[in-house]
Amino acid sequence: MTAGQADPVVRTPYGRVRGRYEDGIAVFRGIPYAAPPFGPRRFRPPEPPEPWGGVRDAAAFGPTPPKPPYSEAFDKYLSDPVVPGDDCLNLNVWTPDPGPGARLPVMVWLHGGALTRGSSAVPVYDGRAFARDGVVLVSVNYRLGVEGYGLFPDAPANPGLRDQLAALQWVHASITAFGGDPGRVTLCGQSAGAISVGALMAAPQAHGLFRRVVLQSGPPEAFDRDKVRRMVRRMATRLKIPATAQAFAEVDRDLLLRTQTEAGRLSTPVLGGPSFGIVVDGDLVPRDPLQALIDGTVAPGAELLMGWTRDEYRLWLVPGGLLERVDRLGPMALAGAMARCHCGHEVPRGYRALNPRAGTAEIVGQMVTDHLLRLPMHRLAGARPGSSYVYEFAWPSRLPGLGACHALELGFVFDTGETPESAKLAGPGGPRELAEQMHGAWVRFAAGGDPGWEAWDATHPVRILGEAAPTAPDGGPRADGSGPRDLRDPYTARGHRDAELALWASAEPTPVESVLASGPDPDSPARGTERRSAVQRLRRSVGVRRH
Repeated sequence: MTAGQADPVVRTPYGRVRGRYEDGIAVFRGIPYAAPPFGPRRFRPPEPPEPWGGVRDAAAFGPTPPKPPYSEAFDKYLSDPVVPGDDCLNLNVWTPDPGPGARLPVMVWLHGGALTRGSSAVPVYDGRAFARDGVVLVSVNYRLGVEGYGLFPDAPANPGLRDQLAALQWVHASITAFGGDPGRVTLCGQSAGAISVGALMAAPQAHGLFRRVVLQSGPPEAFDRDKVRRMVRRMATRLKIPATAQAFAEVDRDLLLRTQTEAGRLSTPVLGGPSFGIVVDGDLVPRDPLQALIDGTVAPGAELLMGWTRDEYRLWLVPGGLLERVDRLGPMALAGAMARCHCGHEVPRGYRALNPRAGTAEIVGQMVTDHLLRLPMHRLAGARPGSSYVYEFAWPSRLPGLGACHALELGFVFDTGETPESAKLAGPGGPRELAEQMHGAWVRFAAGGDPGWEAWDATHPVRILGEAAPTAPDGGPRADGSGPRDLRDPYTARGHRDAELALWASAEPTPVESVLASGPDPDSPARGTERRSAVQRLRRSVGVRRH
């Protein structure tokens, strides 16, 4: 804030808010976009907030939705601040020019956290760098866990996703006053946030509320309704109450969170298990989002930027020592991975042939990551009628064992690598050049739809961020994909990882079999029982129950 510069005041549909200037950026925190989702509103769709008179102070982050803390093993790497209070359906805005004449591009950020953790108050998600570079950044809180994604017979499904839609509608109605252009909105998210973005892309009610989309480490998908119901029933059994929204609404929030943690101990991305997720509901999510997007029947003109990290699975397996346990299990771990991924022996054999030096945990991790994430994103890029841009984040953390793991890229996306919270995952001294590349690509995409490399086509170009082009002695590319890292020379690898993904052609005969959330199981009941049993044995063997 410069001398004599007054605090910025902006009018929203529900009242005026006063922000603060921080390093020349106008910042507004904790703006309500919906009423507190408790009391009679618990487990119900969001409702508009009560209008307020005067000017509401928007200097501090608003309350965060109820959520359990990370386990000790994950708390070492991830930060998740808690702000108490009921008014948790709020959002934050960073803007370089809080006035209706600016008409700047807008990015709406949906955080990750497996739909059970996270918030917009995580310091890594500070939006000042985006505002510095001419983009209005909006970050959103939404209901989590059973409050946001419990499936009940007496309440609408997906209230957390409905919160996100309400926030997107608020942006469309309000962002002009903050200097943004409602016709240039990019909806972006990471992990569960990206899965949410994919669902909103396919939601009829979200049509016209965004122009571009960024999916980071999360494809469009819908969960099996039975998987979510099992989670609710486990909680109901522990609480000794009916599995209904009415009964759950009478339970103390802290007790509900403790029970949710106990019921979800066996749930991880690699090992599966009952968990919360977006489900097909016939309304906001009328059908599987990935299938709808591949068919081209929804959001046909939306431009896509999609990416993942090279070693996504390491954040799921390194904390708590699961990586070593999976390595020791050997054949049992591979059997569990085949069950988890609905494939036969040909897939792990193919991965082993392509990666002869890899341990069992690396093979299992890459298989599950490709099955759940890279393969559907490849298919989406190939099927979309509009422009799609694909990248891989390849820089390894300076902390032992993490590699280029899930969520490592976020400090580079937001250019917040100097924060202690980013260093918890990246280690000290992350490369400045990489932050400029990663953050700059998102800014360019939000501003003009082109992150700076070729769009997806039949040659499958994938921009590698954080690793230089591998070269052979003759100066050409190495066939095995190995080579030195040089941040000064980012490159586009054609057909990157296509050999691994091709192994799934025979394992998954239909384009979206691995991500369909509804409809009959393509396997026999006996085969399905056998696969579930194999996964359950693997979970017990690696000691997930104890951690």
